[in-house]
Amino acid sequence: MHVITPTAENVVESPNARMTGLAAPSRGSAELSTWTVEIEADRTGPEHSVSREQVWTVTEGTLHITCAGRTEEVGAGQTVVLPPDVVRQVHAPRAARAHVAMRADGVASVPGVEGTRVLPWAR
Repeated sequence: MHVITPTAENVVESPNARMTGLAAPSRGSAELSTWTVEIEADRTGPEHSVSREQVWTVTEGTLHITCAGRTEEVGAGQTVVLPPDVVRQVHAPRAARAHVAMRADGVASVPGVEGTRVLPWAR
């Protein structure tokens, strides 16, 4: 059993969101990663895809999530399952927070950009 307490070392700031790593292989999990995402109002993340399925549970606010060209509004208390390798984009019309779970070995890619990126909060 591992009890994980988030620290400043587990926080990654991007231009559009703040990710706080929770469970991950670097913090005691063998297979899964979980993290929280905080997005300020009127912020939109980049179009990207992730190599693993992700499960997002919105805990505060509302997100507009576009996946494979379809947009859904996901509010507090709702969960959305995003399939792997499909282009998605997340927009917060007002401040929002979500809890995300994924297999720990997922990587992201951006359309038109060669290569993949690791998700440091998930490692």
